[in-house]
Amino acid sequence: MQSVQNRRRWLASVASLLGAAPAAGQVSATSSSYVNPRKVLLWESTRKEFREAIEGGTLKAVIVPTGSTEQHNEHLAMINDTASVTLVAQQAALLLHPQVMVATPVAVGISPHWMDRKGTLTLKKETFLAVVHDICESLVAHGVKNILVLNGHGGNVRPLREAVPGWAKEFGINVATNSYWDAYSREIINKNMESGVAPGHAAEFETSFAMAAFPERIHWEGVDYAKAKPGLGIKDPKSAVQDEQFAKEARLASTAKGEAMIDIAVKWTAERVRTLIREGK
Repeated sequence: MQSVQNRRRWLASVASLLGAAPAAGQVSATSSSYVNPRKVLLWESTRKEFREAIEGGTLKAVIVPTGSTEQHNEHLAMINDTASVTLVAQQAALLLHPQVMVATPVAVGISPHWMDRKGTLTLKKETFLAVVHDICESLVAHGVKNILVLNGHGGNVRPLREAVPGWAKEFGINVATNSYWDAYSREIINKNMESGVAPGHAAEFETSFAMAAFPERIHWEGVDYAKAKPGLGIKDPKSAVQDEQFAKEARLASTAKGEAMIDIAVKWTAERVRTLIREGK
């Protein structure tokens, strides 16, 4: 029970790493001492801290989170993908401190398929890839030898898979990409998700993740899907059916499910980065 309470505490607090209260730290895998969570966030670090880490040889890899700002049905905040992937990246980096840091997340992704839902922001594929490429290029210029582009939005998956191998050749270092949900086998999904779907979109999985990590980004108040449905303006009939189905599946979400799935993703990501570091030696 105590371990569950502790996990809920750090998840609830780390939820605000894009904006509010300070996140809880962790005990790293390479140290027995508490690690201040800002220590693994590049944008919260000073130039002195980063310079000493890279020049001293302690910093071995950087995670670049990519997400989106887009509709997440009637109840989830539009920053959901970015907040989720950044949380996973930060917690994985804390486990590997001081070897790993997290770069500033790319908070707008490739989302043209959601543009008939009000509020979605999207980038052209070329624009998105140029931004991620230039972030990686900046890190390489500072001496980073291993980079994991950790993705949290479905629309970014294929473009990153197609582009990243070429960047590795261009930069002459170890660059890889994964989505954090690559951690989930069919067995894991079936065990933890009643709907049998993950990641889905604003349904059971993402709502469970948010319940565990940042419940303040869930807004059920005033939500009446049946009442809102006629005015949603979803153009594709199949997409409209799916949107309604995801809204129903979101009601299956629970904090416990979110905690379980987050824990799996964090440990999987940490191991993925460990492998990159070993390969990059």
